[in-house]
This record gives sequence, C-alpha cells and structure tokens, in this order.
Amino acid sequence: MTLQTDTLVRPTVTLQSKADLLKLYSDMLLIRRFEEKSGQLYGMGLIAGFCHLYIGQEAVVVGIQSRQNPQDTVITSYRDHGHMLACGMDAGGIMAELTGRIGGFSKGKGGSMHMFSREKNFFGGHGIVGAQVSLGTGMAFAHKYKKDGGVCITYMGDGAANQGQVAESYNMASLWKLPALYVIENNRYSMGTAVARHTSNGDFYRRGEPYNIPGEKVNGMDVFEVQAAADRAFAHIHGGHGPYILQMETYRYRGHSMSDPAKYRTKEEVDTFRNTNDPILLLTDFLVKNKTATEAELEQIQDQVKEIVKVAADFSQTSPEPDPSELYTDVLIEA
Repeated sequence: MTLQTDTLVRPTVTLQSKADLLKLYSDMLLIRRFEEKSGQLYGMGLIAGFCHLYIGQEAVVVGIQSRQNPQDTVITSYRDHGHMLACGMDAGGIMAELTGRIGGFSKGKGGSMHMFSREKNFFGGHGIVGAQVSLGTGMAFAHKYKKDGGVCITYMGDGAANQGQVAESYNMASLWKLPALYVIENNRYSMGTAVARHTSNGDFYRRGEPYNIPGEKVNGMDVFEVQAAADRAFAHIHGGHGPYILQMETYRYRGHSMSDPAKYRTKEEVDTFRNTNDPILLLTDFLVKNKTATEAELEQIQDQVKEIVKVAADFSQTSPEPDPSELYTDVLIEA
C-alpha cells in the first residue's frame, strides 16, 4: 500500500544515516504488526481483561525514543505496548504478559496495563488515569537528586491531561526545575468523547504557561517532526531550564480498548487518516522517493518484523501459566 499523496516528506532534523532511518521504519512497523496480532489473539480469547492498542500513534513514541539518552526513564499510561517495544523490551515477554504466562514481564500477573523493565528504564504501564504523571514527576526529581543527567519522559492522553494531579505536577516540576518531559498524546477522543466535548481549550500544551513551563503542539503523525520537537524539548531541559510539554496531535485507528466499537466516529474519518496521514506510510513515502531504501529492502524488514511477531505470539501460548504460589510473590518487600 502506498500513501495517497504526491507531497515529498522532508526530515526536519539533522541528516540521519540510512541505518537510523531504517530503524525508525522497523520500530514503527514492529509496533503496528505487534498490535495487530494482539488484537487477533484478543479476538480468539487468548488475551483477557483490558487491552488498549497503539495502532496509528507509532510515530510519537518512536520519534521521541530515538532522541533519548540511555539514562532517561519512561513512564506511561495503559496504552503502553508500543512504548515497551520502542524502548527495546522483548516482544515475546510483552506478548506472554498479555496472555497471562509466566514468561511475561510481570510473570503473567499484570496483563496489558502493568508491565515494567528496570533494565530498559521503563516504569509502566499504569491503569489509573493520570496516576503516572505524578509518579513521573517524582522520577524526574530522582534524576535531579542523583545528578545523573537523566530526563523522565511522562506520557499521558488528552483525557488524562484534565486530571487535577497533572496541574499539581506541573507546579512542582517548574518550582524545582525538574528534568521532566510531559508528552500529551492527543488522539482526539479520550475514551470516546471528542476533545471539543471534554475540554474548554484543546491547546493542552499551554496549560503549563501559568507555571512558566514552555510547550508546543506537534504533528505526531510525522516522525521527523516528532524528532525535531523532541530535540528542542531535550535541549531546554538539559540546559537546566526545567520541564517542557509536547502536545502530540495523533490518531488511533482502533477503539479506546478492544471492547470499544468506536461508533462515535465515521469510517470515512478513519480512512482519511489511514490514506493521507498514516505515520508508517509517510515514512515509506520519504524513504522510497528520496532513494534511501528500495522496495526490496523494506520488504526484507517487513519479513523480519513478521517473524519477530510470530515468535512472540508462539511464545505467548507455549510459556506456562504461573503457579498459584505466584499470588503471594512480589507483594511485599522488607527493607
């Protein structure tokens, strides 16, 4: 499938190597195919509980992750599979957690919304709307206290941006000039209510202004624009000027969760985004038109991604279920 546009997408960041550009493509495609497979397994009854897919929003997390430093930490909400994959967590471990198996990152006890990896500096996966924002602010404080040069990237949705604890976090982060990057993924519908119906002002990035926090609105469907905005944000934060807010204008193709039929929008609206503004097709268009990669090279990456997802899906069904004794582990630590 090719993008239905004649516009040549041009990168707005410093010239990147072919390897870097192909990694962007591979990372976004892996998230897309992984999430599609997750939806299939859910439909087969192999995944239970809540399951929120990231299809359509891939450019946001991949673009920002590509500009991070190794010591940076990440925390997000329940739409988290894409964030895990972007930070390098094993696809098999993520999928096994979805199916409730011992090989999952939370030993099959956390499910879709609660996975962590200290090795990859990924701290969840949180089911309570907006809860990760105050936690991320505390993690930013830890970076400053330890003087390790790290930044905490905290993701939230447009619905969570209305939570009171977000404003409280902004105030503290600004007061203490914490190394915090707040990323608002505005996919336009909160759970199922359009932005215009759940907020009086859709410029979420401006909510930092009373606390002297700068921010900007970004086309979150274009990975190059995401990278450019991330560069500006990280430069501000590393300069010791405190937090920054990025409002990523993006779009999810599926419902809020697998139980949401998304009847609040039209098929034509979704098709328009898919055909004219899809993040993966935009990048494909750039790579081919600029002769960065051939169709054959992209097909090779597609085959590699397909195999990764297949292996992950197989592992998620063959890894044993947790022993009942696991109910009593990881619930208390004596320090």
